[in-house]
Order: sequence, then structure tokens, then C-alpha cells
Amino acid sequence: MNSEDMRSVDTRWNLLQENDYKFSFQDVEEPQLFRDMFDYDSVPKIAFNHRVVPMRMPEDIWITDTTFRDGQQSRTPFTVQQVVDVYKMLHRLGGPKGIIRQSEFFVYTQKDKEALQACLDLGYDFPEVTTWIRASQKDFELVKAFGIKETGILVSCSDYHIFKKMGLTRKQAMDKYLGIVRMAIDYGIKPRCHLEDITRADFYGFVIPFADELMKMMQETGVPIKIRMCDTLGYGITYPGASLPRSVQGIVYGLHQYSGFPSELLEWHGHNDFYKVVTNSATAWLYGASSVNCSVLGIGERTGNCPVEAMVMEYCGLKGTTDGMDLSVITELAEYFENELGTEIGPRTPFVGRNFNSTRAGIHADGLLKNEEIYNIFNTEKLLNRPVTVAVDAHSGLAGIAHWINAHFKLKGESAMGKQEPIVVTVKAEVDKEFSAGRTTAFGDEELETIIREVDETAYIALCHHRKSLLAKNA
Repeated sequence: MNSEDMRSVDTRWNLLQENDYKFSFQDVEEPQLFRDMFDYDSVPKIAFNHRVVPMRMPEDIWITDTTFRDGQQSRTPFTVQQVVDVYKMLHRLGGPKGIIRQSEFFVYTQKDKEALQACLDLGYDFPEVTTWIRASQKDFELVKAFGIKETGILVSCSDYHIFKKMGLTRKQAMDKYLGIVRMAIDYGIKPRCHLEDITRADFYGFVIPFADELMKMMQETGVPIKIRMCDTLGYGITYPGASLPRSVQGIVYGLHQYSGFPSELLEWHGHNDFYKVVTNSATAWLYGASSVNCSVLGIGERTGNCPVEAMVMEYCGLKGTTDGMDLSVITELAEYFENELGTEIGPRTPFVGRNFNSTRAGIHADGLLKNEEIYNIFNTEKLLNRPVTVAVDAHSGLAGIAHWINAHFKLKGESAMGKQEPIVVTVKAEVDKEFSAGRTTAFGDEELETIIREVDETAYIALCHHRKSLLAKNA
């Protein structure tokens, strides 16, 4: 290779870029288990090599969904109707531009097939229906019969999986995987290669050489091959200078820079074992992957996947726009999962927990009463159809009770009550009496309504009439 071949102009920065890095496949006799990081008897260590790669977020970024595949593996299987209901909500949440680009399905049971077909019958462009299958002729034929254009294929890439799970050598695994990918292409299906356990894989000895072979196949056939970077156990790290194989930005940069995979064919799939799933997914976007794979409420094995709702919010923050997404569907999804599916949502879960925009402290309630922006993260009523709330307990004070009355009965502007209104003072006295008698739990809405009705029935009727007329007006 001469010196001219080793350098090319990177149009992003209009600078000469060295491109002489060609990594060779290494067919080792013993597995590389990175025992310096993963000795198993202690918390995995975070190592640094101080190598920093450039941030290069793609112009177009999007979300893909695995609620009906990886997410469903952690819960009672959905019914066909439940799949259709959730799929419709994902369609509305993603908006006309299809920010939620794809949704992934199983195709094994009769119920799986019925649900997949029911969603196909809706005729939506987004989320595109894709599948995840085993590497068998029967499965490829099944996907082909449904008219599915893309399917996920498991290609585990760490020596933990290659040696210890499958009992193969790297060469045997490489040959097997390439044969599977070729089979998908021969069936006219675009392959999505799930590089399982990439954050414990020999990146330069196996991952990059494998990606190079995929790139050759893609150039030969003209069929796009997608790489899903699977952080199977949540080991991904985003700290600047963190070492591979745990560096999220290092993985994304390497596949883009050394193997030439374009952003639109790179997708991150993370798990939340170390509380890092949202940050890892956002970092994948920032460093060159167009797609991040998520599930509603983050449902999934062990600690779960990246929550769809979290990445919707990250998208809005990074792009400065909703791009037509209907954020209020996040609240609908949460209510559906709680009420229809019996999913228990942690009360402090951001955006969907019942307490995420609720306060108990009287001093905070006083701030909310003066100006909601002081203690609310954004206009949750407008964006999520979730008005800010106050839980009335022993610490709520007059301000907390006044705010609860205003929110519950939809009093705004001149009709809103201040904390010195007689009815507010009277209700607080009744609340204090309960806690003085030994009560320890917060008051529910029905309990507070009962107190108001008992202390001033005329005022209670007027408040109910105001709320009813306002709801009718807005219906």
C-alpha cells in the first residue's frame, strides 16, 4: 500500500484521515475472557487506555422497538389484541416521520403469527414489522411467506459465547455466521446481525474482521446488512478514554471507521444491569449509530432494556424538536400497561411513575402554587397529559392542600385558590387531626373530596360543577 492509499479526505472535517488500520482475524486456541476486567468474583472493573474518539452524531437518528421480542421474554406473553393495541400506540408515538422506525416480533407460536399478521394488516409504514429468527431454513421460509423485509439473526461475538456456550472455535463461528447471513440474502431478506455480548468480545481480533467480511458480502450482493451492537449484560461504559471492549463510543467508532459501516446500518441494543442503559444508548447516537433499540417501559430480561419513552425524550433534547411525535402517548402506554397488563410501574420512574411529577414537601408545594416551573421539569400537562400533582400528607402544609384542590378541580387563573382561603385552612385542620391521631399514609383523592364535602358541601358542589363544565368544554 503506498502513502496515497493510506490517507483520504474526511469530508466531515475536510482533513486528511489515516486509513491504514486493517485488523486481521485471530483464531485463538484459548478464549479471550478479559479476566483483568471480568474476574467474576468481584464487580467488573472499568479500565482506561485514554484513547478518545470524535463525536459524530448522524443527521438522522431513530428508535427501534423490541417490546414484542426481547421485552416479552420477561413477562406473561401478550395476547394478540394486546400486541395490536401497543403497536398502534407506538405508531402514534413515533409520529408521521416514523421516529420509532421498526418493531421486532417472534414468529414461532400460532399466537405470534396471528399478532404479526394483525399488525401487518394495519398497513402502517412505521413501525416497520421485523422479526428475530433461528438460523434454520424453516424460519427463513416462514419470514419470507409473511413478506417480512428484514430479520434479526443471532451472531454471538464474545469468546464467552463462542467457546463456552457453543463449543466452537472463532473460525467455526465465523464460517457459520457468514453462511447464515448468506442464506438470508438468498431468501431475499435483509439480515440484521445481532452481535451478542459485544462488550466482552475481542473487538480487533474478531468483531472488526467479522464486520469486514459482512461489508464484503454487502458490496458483492448490494443487500444492506445491519449490525446490532448488543450490550447483553449492560457492561457498556461511556467515560472518555475507557478501554475496549466496554467503550460504547469505541465500539461505534470502530465499526464505522475501520469496517466502513454507515450510521444507518449501526444499531445499539443495551441492558440496564449497571444503571447505564439510557446513557449508553444516547452515546451510541452521539458517536455515529443512527438507531437505538428499546422496549416500552424498558421491559426485558433481568434489569430490562432501554425504555422507549426515555429515548423519545433524549431525541427531543438532542434534536430540539419532537419531529411530530405525540408524547402524550407515553402516558397512555403507561396506563395501558398498568391497567390492562397488570405491570407494576415504580412510582418514582421518570415520565411514567405516579410520583414522577408529584411532590409531598410543603415548601415545594408552595413553590408550585406560585409558579409551576419552579418544581416541574417541563409542562408535563401539555406534553404528557400529566398535570403536576401534590400528595397530601403530614408535610404538605396549606400550600400543598391548595395546590391539590386547584389541580383536582381544575382551578386556574382567577379561580385558583390561595393557601389562605378558608376552605383550604379548614381542610388542613382536618388533615392535621388525622395525623395527630397516628395516621402515617398520604391522603387519597377520594378521601380529600369527602373531607371537603363534609366541611362545606356548597363549596364542594360548586367545585365539582366547575370541573364537570370544564371537562365538557374541552371534550
